[in-house]
Amino acid sequence: MNIVFMGTPDFAVESLKELIKNHNVLAVISQPDKPKGRGKKLVNTPIKQFALDNGIEKIYQPEKIKDEEFIKQLESLNPDLFVVVAYGQILSEEVLSIPKYGCINVHGSLLPKYRGAAPIQWSIINGEEKTGVTIMYMEKGLDSGDMILKEEVVIDKKETYKTLHDKMSVVGARALIKAIELIETGKVDAKKQDHSQATYAPMITKEMGHINWDNTSKDIINLIRGINPMPMAYTIYKDEIFKVSEAEEVLGYDGKIGEIVSIEKEGFVVKTKDTSVIIKEMQAKGGKRMKTSDYLRGHSIEKNIILC
Repeated sequence: MNIVFMGTPDFAVESLKELIKNHNVLAVISQPDKPKGRGKKLVNTPIKQFALDNGIEKIYQPEKIKDEEFIKQLESLNPDLFVVVAYGQILSEEVLSIPKYGCINVHGSLLPKYRGAAPIQWSIINGEEKTGVTIMYMEKGLDSGDMILKEEVVIDKKETYKTLHDKMSVVGARALIKAIELIETGKVDAKKQDHSQATYAPMITKEMGHINWDNTSKDIINLIRGINPMPMAYTIYKDEIFKVSEAEEVLGYDGKIGEIVSIEKEGFVVKTKDTSVIIKEMQAKGGKRMKTSDYLRGHSIEKNIILC
């Protein structure tokens, strides 16, 4: 099948890899490159870099995919199918109508739950025990199209956004190939979504990472896991930001909410709404991410301080 692939971040790479193995990728479309680092040097998107490394000649990065001139370029490719994986732009009805078999999307949740930009993160933050990938037909609405197939993924108790992201990118790529086979053979039995059951997974911002110690230990730990490694949960100790990447619930401590109630070998213990958590991995301002035990060897943290 002749396919135009649209994607931008690391999550999309496994899907493009499988498409190159199994189908004819006519072109790759990605978001424009962005400046990164202190030098603000333009860096290729992960999908653009993978396409370059694998000899794909036609790579496009339009500022707006709905631009009329670019739509003409898409039409000239005469694609059978558009495959979209975390592309980052909304496709107009004019774009959606171009391919012979329509447009399909690899979405990182069991739809209709967690429509939107950050389904993987929110599934962990909200304490879900399972999530999955849905391959669906695209339409004008937000992740509301008919579903071709789903694949479930168990969320381990210590799963982070990074580990679940990597696991689901592989599951999504395999499910994508299955879905295309169903389309090719005319065996798709697409299911409509129950829109009354839909939930929304908005984009994660840095501000969302600020830990509210007046939450339960479970909710705090889920937040820490759900945005690790980006953008990272954080707390404020004496006007200094501590990014927190690992914590565990501990029992048997009394104190005020947000208070550092104990300094242990593995880390420092903070009182929450119901129990306490021990901060086991962190990153201080200007430093590297490290075990809290290592940080404590060279720095002192005072007991009884209330964290903001």
